[in-house]
Amino acid sequence: MKPATAAKKLGVYLEATPPEFQEGVVSRSELNALQAEPPEWLVTLRRNGPHPRQVVAAKLGVSTSGLARGGVTDPLTTEQIEALKKEPPEWLTRERATQAEVRKEAARIKEKNKAKEQAERSG
Repeated sequence: MKPATAAKKLGVYLEATPPEFQEGVVSRSELNALQAEPPEWLVTLRRNGPHPRQVVAAKLGVSTSGLARGGVTDPLTTEQIEALKKEPPEWLTRERATQAEVRKEAARIKEKNKAKEQAERSG
């Protein structure tokens, strides 16, 4: 697979990986080996970053769209993420509330569909 795909599966920012990783092709067995026994560079990258947008969004509890609305377009380090968590800017507080509403609505729809399914089976 392409290095970008492998980086995404590993949850790391491609541009922060070693050149040999960026320039090569990663086989399925190599990816499995990286996941099972991550080398030091991967452990450090996962711990300190910089992290890709989807990881930043997950760590902050918002969507990647919410990051963009908040003006966060670059990868962030763990230290930068922790600083945002300690003193959340207004956009982060707003986006977290939005994300909570989205999750709540998804759960409501799931329950509604489950109830409808059960009614159809018993009806």
